[in-house]
Amino acid sequence: MSTVIITGSAGLIGSEASLFFAEQGFNVVGIDNNMRSVFFGAEASTQWQRERLQEKLAAKYTHYDIDIRNYDALKEVFTKYAGDIALIIHTAAQPSHDWAARDPHMDFSVNANGTLNVLEATRQVAPKAVFIFTSTNKVYGDTPNRLPLNELELRWEIDPSHTYNTGIREDMSIDQTLHSLFGASKVAADVLVQEYGRYFDIQTGIFRGGCLTGPNHSGTQLHGFLAYLMKCAATGSPYTVFGYKGKQVRDNIHSADLIAMFYEFFKAPRIAEVYNAGGGRFSNCSMLEAINLCQEITGREMNWTYSREQPRRRPYLVCQRSRQIRVALPRLQAEVRCPRHPGRNLQLQQRTLGRSRHQLKT
Repeated sequence: MSTVIITGSAGLIGSEASLFFAEQGFNVVGIDNNMRSVFFGAEASTQWQRERLQEKLAAKYTHYDIDIRNYDALKEVFTKYAGDIALIIHTAAQPSHDWAARDPHMDFSVNANGTLNVLEATRQVAPKAVFIFTSTNKVYGDTPNRLPLNELELRWEIDPSHTYNTGIREDMSIDQTLHSLFGASKVAADVLVQEYGRYFDIQTGIFRGGCLTGPNHSGTQLHGFLAYLMKCAATGSPYTVFGYKGKQVRDNIHSADLIAMFYEFFKAPRIAEVYNAGGGRFSNCSMLEAINLCQEITGREMNWTYSREQPRRRPYLVCQRSRQIRVALPRLQAEVRCPRHPGRNLQLQQRTLGRSRHQLKT
């Protein structure tokens, strides 16, 4: 039986991947030490998701409580399954701009050094396996701030005549820009995965996601935009919108659709391929639009306030579902549900909130 090793296996993307690949007949090896609770506190813990995976997948899932910064422990796991490893999906990360600024050393050691460890374990033990990395569109830094934007009633919108009107492509530069420390550590990881692919002939796919969402998300204030927003809408908890008049726009993609991309890449892998995995023109929303959607779904007003404090963010960041994906992985055209409208994502969040007491904790 082929084995897939998934780092961050109890997180949003990792858990979705674990469920999907177990269904495809893989032996799933999950690596996750619940660092999300260290970063964001008990409300963001992924322990509930780990227990759910172990219960639902039973013998198909083996969990290792390992820190990806511990290379020796990682390599030991890889070596145990050496002959069977067909796929590595690396999702483990520190995902917050604000948290990275509080502890730059830990942020970089997890995102950059941790990625190096997973890559090197792959090279030493399973160099023929396919390696998939969950990167981020934050590698483009604040370059999107230079786009020509028009202010509408509920959102900022790009000039329709601009070349990126259908979404930002991979040809946007990642240089000469302010990334945030989180963005910089993810750039380092992103480039490392590309380099290991080209230099060592490893089949690596880099997927630059935007706002990833889904019912498996342990949303919290510093990370998990739609999940946390829907949680506040469902529980009546206060929510604060920071800056840009609440008109800042993000694309959104469901975790299941990202995993479908992963699967197509696994079936037709390439070396050092970079893909923007965004919601594009179909699936994006501003803060104000998202709040309106939440209120429509719950049938009540949200308890939200506006702060003029304007963090170092982008008023508009909408990435395409990559042209490279459409060309290299043509089956996605017909088979992948990607992307879903953000309203549908929010409805799924509400449904999960209704089932999970853990998610309702404040």
